[in-house]
Amino acid sequence: GIMKPGLNAILGPTGGGKSSLLDVLAARKDPHGLSGDVLINGAPRPANFKCNSGYVVQDDVVMGTLTVRENLQFSAALRLPTTMTSHEKNERINMVIQELGLDKVADSKVGTQFIRGVSGGERKRTSIAMELITDPSILFLDEPTTGLDSSTANAVLLLLKRMSKQGRTIIFSIHQPRYSIFKLFDSLTLLASGRLMFHGPARDALGYFASIGYNCEPYNNPADFFLDVINGDSSAVVLSRADRDEGAQEPEEPPEKDTPLIDKLAAFYTNSSFFKDTKVELDQFSGGRKKKKSSVYKEVTYTTSFCHQLRWISRRSFKNLLGNPQASIAQIIVTVILGLVIGAIFYDLKNDPSGIQNRAGVLFFLTTNQCFSSVSAVELLVVEKKLFIHEYISGYYRVSSYFFGKLLSDLLPMRMLPSIIFTCITYFLLGLKPAVGSFFIMMFTLMMVAYSASSMALAIAAGQSVVSVATLLMTISFVFMMFFS
Repeated sequence: GIMKPGLNAILGPTGGGKSSLLDVLAARKDPHGLSGDVLINGAPRPANFKCNSGYVVQDDVVMGTLTVRENLQFSAALRLPTTMTSHEKNERINMVIQELGLDKVADSKVGTQFIRGVSGGERKRTSIAMELITDPSILFLDEPTTGLDSSTANAVLLLLKRMSKQGRTIIFSIHQPRYSIFKLFDSLTLLASGRLMFHGPARDALGYFASIGYNCEPYNNPADFFLDVINGDSSAVVLSRADRDEGAQEPEEPPEKDTPLIDKLAAFYTNSSFFKDTKVELDQFSGGRKKKKSSVYKEVTYTTSFCHQLRWISRRSFKNLLGNPQASIAQIIVTVILGLVIGAIFYDLKNDPSGIQNRAGVLFFLTTNQCFSSVSAVELLVVEKKLFIHEYISGYYRVSSYFFGKLLSDLLPMRMLPSIIFTCITYFLLGLKPAVGSFFIMMFTLMMVAYSASSMALAIAAGQSVVSVATLLMTISFVFMMFFS
């Protein structure tokens, strides 16, 4: 098919292949096993197409503890070229905020499950704004109306319509839009089970289905009608069959009657003038061009250096830590309480045989406590996994920049500070050796234990998508270490 500047909708039932087609067009699907070419203005996609185009995922992946403006500043800092000055980047941010109508909430936090933030529509517009920072000529959106009420969904599509009038090619998947949204579409692509049912101007879709014997009732929503026809459970389908029995003209070269409905509709389309006209236009684009294997899927380019990315990732992670203090404060409180409890139980250990045994027990307990308190590190990579994958594919930063940035901003403060507090409380209550060197050796040892446990937690969490599973695997690992230590 051909997607031109305007609103290009991909419509179909659940599991019909809408998101898969969108990922293929956006070069976010592994091309292994795929055939065909994706051309931009008749030429192959550039190597950095993923980084130059915009892609808004279905689940809004923005940092909830930051404000709308801070999220846009992060996108601008990592995706705009370093040749642009800070003033020029701020002007670009302000222009996008104004274009998307986010002026009133620009300095409001996006919101998390613990922090009240902007509305669902404003959150969706923030996700779109993150992609518009680079001013892409092509914008992909995966079901942008999911989770929004009908009024908010209509407002989002009106926004996309205004953007498309500026010459942008906007391609998006959508499930079941209401009529006020459907009439905004310039192009419509109908998919079912990965098969193409229709591709052409949205205003001609009803006429096409009427020509093959499926008439939409005047009071029915066209989008609902198309889905009902594809699924074969529409009253219009029954009425259309009755009309054909009364003498309606059969379409040219109809499929056999025992053929599945989706195959029939696909065959009708391949015999239609829409398909033939599109094929002629595509042949003009691809005529005489040698086919070559595209490496767009694996190609990711960066506009900024490693150190620049590291600085901005560390800054955002530290702001996220300060903006969501519940976890860090709770960990410090638990550390203080455990330190006082251990100090009270093993207070002022003696230098006799029973004291030596108690020292061994308390040192084992201190080590075990440091290990299990580091289990919280599994959330570091699991919770932000969707955010990381989206930003990495879009060319925000390198994997190494993200990893070291998270270490500097999250792991070091969250593991170092509790170790210092724990040592200061327990060392003197236990009556251990009153020497400065011994005190710092114990503090350093507890820090290293915490860092080692956190590193193992990260190694396990990197391959998991659910926090509970990663926590369980981490706990099992520590238990085996305790058994054989």
